[in-house]
Amino acid sequence: MMSIKDKMYLKKFFIALVFFFVVNISKSLSQQVISEGVLVYNISIQTGSSEPKMADMLDGATTTIYLKGTQTKSEMLSSLGKESTIYDSRTGTGVILKDYSGQKLMITLNKEDWEKKNRKYEGITYTISDETVSIAGYDCKKAIATLKDGNSFTVYFAPGIKVSNLNYDNPFRNLPGLAIQYEWKSGKMMFKYTLAKITSETVASSRFEIPKSGYRVLTFEETQKSK
Repeated sequence: MMSIKDKMYLKKFFIALVFFFVVNISKSLSQQVISEGVLVYNISIQTGSSEPKMADMLDGATTTIYLKGTQTKSEMLSSLGKESTIYDSRTGTGVILKDYSGQKLMITLNKEDWEKKNRKYEGITYTISDETVSIAGYDCKKAIATLKDGNSFTVYFAPGIKVSNLNYDNPFRNLPGLAIQYEWKSGKMMFKYTLAKITSETVASSRFEIPKSGYRVLTFEETQKSK
């Protein structure tokens, strides 16, 4: 026959077990996980006084990210043209497609090339503040991302949303949520990306097909030598 002490122990154990499951279920229900769908970001540009025309040409630019399992495609559209990156985290390979002023270029990347291209993001750290703001209808936390070379940028992210494929965007691989707004400096230009739309639509596999013709093909190594 079970003693009173044993009964009390079992009761406490049962309560702790129920609490554990309730907490974990509530966490999973409160976080939206995206394994397939589309993210659309609007881009705004701030420039120095000597580059106002560049800002005009990039006005209204967008970046669309297509997600499907291990496959991602990032597509930037502007009045200058289109640039896309297709990547499969399963194989570690990808291509960059550039289509500007009728010039069409394809840069192929093997696994080592991809790692070299994104090496600057290795060891990236995030300093997350207690500041919470609402951006595009999402409750966001502010973080300062610092690269190993000392450069940094600001990102606002939604902790309640994540992408299942952590390799969908290298700067945010370890960010504990989805980037809703972030700023990125290139030369004297400051690019601000703001999430405009999230959809959970089915993405056609054809989105990730690599063109077989129509592009001048270069390897990543060849492009590095020409710099």
